[in-house]
Amino acid sequence: MLSIFEVLSLPARRDIIERLRHGPKSVSELADDLGVSQPIMSKHLRVLRDAGFVTARADAQRRWYELRPEPLIEVAQWLEPYRWMWQDRLDLLGRHLDELREGDEP
Repeated sequence: MLSIFEVLSLPARRDIIERLRHGPKSVSELADDLGVSQPIMSKHLRVLRDAGFVTARADAQRRWYELRPEPLIEVAQWLEPYRWMWQDRLDLLGRHLDELREGDEP
């Protein structure tokens, strides 16, 4: 089984997760959205399902995929100790942008 980070290493899988953030989608909708074939989309969805990122629900001939938050919560918890590394920089960036904006005002 792949680790969470191995699953997320492919941009296509991150794109799928992003699309599912807005609600359930079928394989064909996801394939159309991302411009890939249905067999390729099904392979990515199988990896995401096996890793616990999505659930699948059959509805007649279609399978609907929905995002599960648990693996993303696990990633967020893993990143938490490192948050200080970018929070300070984001604060500095915000102040810098404010200063630039103030300098542009007449």
